[in-house]
Amino acid sequence: MSTKIIVTRQNKKSLSIPRKTYVSELNNLLLPGTKNELPEILFITTYPPRECGIATYSQDLIKALNNKFQKSFKIKICPLESNNEQHAYTDSIKYILNTDHSNAFINLACQINTSVNLQMVLIQHEFGLFKNNEADLRQFIKTVQKPVIIVFHTVLPTPNHTFKANVQEIVQEANSVIVMTNSAAELLVKDYGVAEDKITIIQHGTHLVPHSDKEELKVKYKLTGKKILSTFGLLSSGKSIETTLEALPEIVKKNKEVLFLIIGKTHPSVLKEEGEKYRLMLQAKIEELQLREHVKFINCFLPLTELLEYLQLTDIYLFTSKDPNQAVSGTFSYAISCGCPIISTPIPHACEVLKNDAGVIIDFENPKQLAEKTNVLLLDQQLRKNMASNGLHRIAPTAWENAAIAHAMLFDKIGEKNFSLHYKLPKVNLDHVKKLTTPFAMIQFSNINQPDIDSGYTLDDNARAMVAMCQQYEITKDKQDLKYIQIYFNFIKYCLQTDGYFLNYVDEKQNFTAQNSTTNLEDSNGRAIWALGYLNSISAMLPDQLAKDADFIMQSALQRVLEIHSTRAMAFIIKGVYYYNTKRVAEQNIAIIKKLANRLVEMYRYEAEKEWNWFESYLTYGNSILPEAMLCAWLATEKLIYKEIAKSSFDFLLSKIFIENRIHVISNKGWLNKENKLDPSPIGGEQPIDVAYTILALGKFNAVFKKEGYLQKMEIAFNWFLGNNHLQQIIYNPCTGGCYDGLEDDYVNLNQGAESTVSYLMARLALEKSLKKEEKNNPTHIGNPNKLLKNSLFKINLTH
Repeated sequence: MSTKIIVTRQNKKSLSIPRKTYVSELNNLLLPGTKNELPEILFITTYPPRECGIATYSQDLIKALNNKFQKSFKIKICPLESNNEQHAYTDSIKYILNTDHSNAFINLACQINTSVNLQMVLIQHEFGLFKNNEADLRQFIKTVQKPVIIVFHTVLPTPNHTFKANVQEIVQEANSVIVMTNSAAELLVKDYGVAEDKITIIQHGTHLVPHSDKEELKVKYKLTGKKILSTFGLLSSGKSIETTLEALPEIVKKNKEVLFLIIGKTHPSVLKEEGEKYRLMLQAKIEELQLREHVKFINCFLPLTELLEYLQLTDIYLFTSKDPNQAVSGTFSYAISCGCPIISTPIPHACEVLKNDAGVIIDFENPKQLAEKTNVLLLDQQLRKNMASNGLHRIAPTAWENAAIAHAMLFDKIGEKNFSLHYKLPKVNLDHVKKLTTPFAMIQFSNINQPDIDSGYTLDDNARAMVAMCQQYEITKDKQDLKYIQIYFNFIKYCLQTDGYFLNYVDEKQNFTAQNSTTNLEDSNGRAIWALGYLNSISAMLPDQLAKDADFIMQSALQRVLEIHSTRAMAFIIKGVYYYNTKRVAEQNIAIIKKLANRLVEMYRYEAEKEWNWFESYLTYGNSILPEAMLCAWLATEKLIYKEIAKSSFDFLLSKIFIENRIHVISNKGWLNKENKLDPSPIGGEQPIDVAYTILALGKFNAVFKKEGYLQKMEIAFNWFLGNNHLQQIIYNPCTGGCYDGLEDDYVNLNQGAESTVSYLMARLALEKSLKKEEKNNPTHIGNPNKLLKNSLFKINLTH
């Protein structure tokens, strides 16, 4: 019996088969057994070296997707060209679409339909790109037998009948529509009748930047002493830069050190049509208003790194577009992400982002307003700082990494069944760890990624930091790590008092603070012993003097441990003594472990019942260290009850925090009590430290119970940092090497303090250690997502 398939759109519709299912079945019939390669996604877009906003946008998005995901999909590029716009491409290009040739559309559609691995098509749409051939575009979308995503960079209000019908037909034939603002989505629904469930809002991406010191950058670019106003982008009359020039005389009266930077060359299309007419007009106005000393042109297409530095040294960014229908601006987004206070005309994007004191909105072509608002900001540094901070928090979700996650989730939603996402493990980046560390110790807090020395130091942070750097040193054998291990160890010694008890809080002048007498320090003491135990466990790798000092301080610290009764402090101590005992075996160590572990056993027996296998009547913070400590106690003593309680309590905890292939640690907005044990923990209030402790515990359990799925959960938990959380946003910042301080219900806390940054590093290194061990023991599993990564959204690249 043979099967005949007529490849027509009518046939597909008559069968009532969703497009992606139909194409999958078709490919399997035509080329059985050949679809083993990664699925391909074709981007139809302008692309560099073509100089336009969409080309840069697509390049940044594709780079982010490739950096964020591995072994998930392949992106193919089809540049849009015309008879007047043709380029030589450095990237690997499989297709080219010349929009001046009608047959190019149908030819491309045929190539797409016959490509077995190509699963979907994404079209970056701007009306100017298809102004002479919208009909060809519509026919192209109809002909393509793969899912199509349309990205509308502009959505015009109150369309006439012809324009509206054109957009509606495009949308009808597409599987999904992406827009970049809420207002654009509302226009599609209200003015074009598009169904809400077909629209996805993914904001214009922005670059993560290191937020370098503004004054240092001004020195670098020979702008010391200047108050910098700037704007950037390809020049055209629509930018209305003359509005700023007309405002400058009034600004200069109150701020004589002002310099306005006009960054960017003339738009290539404008250059072809009218040459440098617009720039010459601006230059004439500068002469007329006697502004030569206060305006500087940077007439080139700057490399990204240089552009971002110019934006970081800018005191106020001015966006003066006079087009009320300009839906979104990449230049505007980049400026906010660089920490620039913004003054903008009321394009929809600006109105959405700059509300609630995140920027200033002025009327179109109103130099008087612009001068007034600029002077207010220039004369109030604190107001500029507050506005920049508000803007950064507002724009954070638009980082290219988050845009990549949002696109990938959409690909996964409309892709075939064999489409799956695997996050790429970021390279280890110690920049922020080192930035937080002075010769004395690690600073406690950061404002964004700038260490706040006024916050002082804590034993907690430096104990964790020493564990992390010991992990790093075990993997890399890099002697530079020893410098930081020594700093953190010296601080731990500094905090140890003559009575064998540690203090926790030290101010910026290296004095112990009054907080030490008002706070229970048992947990801090437990963490210090954990860190010292871990340091001693790698004593064979350490310089002799450091190894001797580590042993001596550990002995001193163990004097009073049995006086400590805090649940988590006892767990930390058990862990520390367990690690210490791996190198310094002694009856004293075993006695301490048994004494503390027996206390935890009694707590467990008192509280545990059928649906509550736990040590306390509530789940709060740092829960994972309790079952991990019990497992360590079993490893040290081989007392079976410790192992049984470790397993039952940990599996109980995991059942509460792993939901639908994602971790959601207990929120600090509301602990989980025995009485409401079936209720979920509130959304938000998730801390990196809790995720990290879970990963450390999973690593220990995986080493003992090798086939219980702990490694898969370890990977899933780590993906929380990479974007697999309820906001689908990154918590780890790969640009700075810092980790954000918390995941809330509707935002991420962008401060990158010691606790969160070190927690991420510990988790990152623990995962690498476990995966390397798995690779060594089961080499056929690595790289096989159906085995090692069966239940995970993770794919590892073990490189530093």
